[in-house]
Amino acid sequence: MYVFVCENSIDGIFTGVYDAWASKYGHKNIRLTVCPPDTYTLFDEYITVSTDYERSGKVARTLLQRLGEETYAELCQAASALEESSKRKKYMDKADALYHTIVLALSLKDGSKVLNYLGDPFVNRVFELSRSTGNEAHHLLGFLRFQELENGLLFARIHPKNYVLPFLGEHFADRLPQENFIIYDKAHSQAALHPKGKGFFLTDASSLNEEMLNRFSPEELEYQKLWCRFFDSIAIEARINPKLQNQNIPIRFQKDVIEFTK
Repeated sequence: MYVFVCENSIDGIFTGVYDAWASKYGHKNIRLTVCPPDTYTLFDEYITVSTDYERSGKVARTLLQRLGEETYAELCQAASALEESSKRKKYMDKADALYHTIVLALSLKDGSKVLNYLGDPFVNRVFELSRSTGNEAHHLLGFLRFQELENGLLFARIHPKNYVLPFLGEHFADRLPQENFIIYDKAHSQAALHPKGKGFFLTDASSLNEEMLNRFSPEELEYQKLWCRFFDSIAIEARINPKLQNQNIPIRFQKDVIEFTK
């Protein structure tokens, strides 16, 4: 078995797909992984994949052309999902699931229908991963809160499990084209930056000055007080139900929602 070890990112996995396909070792003899093994097996050959944006771009363009935007977006969501494992259940590596799903999709007359083949374990895993990322991104579209800093920049902080930042950046760049904003993914030390009137871009945020991010404009502080006062005034004490509230707004989102931090 030839094992291609990729970077845990969309570009890393797509580069792995390109290299694995180009190797001509035969799809049944290939496995992709984003998790280097603790113990290397004797009869497998391990090939380290260096992320290459040109090769990744070729794969992306092929998938968009052959599978369509919707299926391509599902594959990207799967590639952005948290890779999980447990003692009770060992999960299929997402890179391997994506590779074999892409192989299947490109062999079909209509590859856009590949995610309907849920009887295939690789497709099933991709569907599962894509749904996880999609659901979290959908939740954050409703729970994400922008706050105005003293310099006029709109700022939001999130702590997602999956790497949903590209999807949120694209959504809010479309919704707020004339605003300067930053969405800070503290869990992954990444940020989506959007200059007014331009597209957004992703950047490393490991050295971000967090003290600056807590300096809010006077107007922002006043609106926060007004909103929390309204939030408290409409509450009916006899009908407070923390259990239901935690179901509707998961606890891990609450630390980034103004109503729960004041």
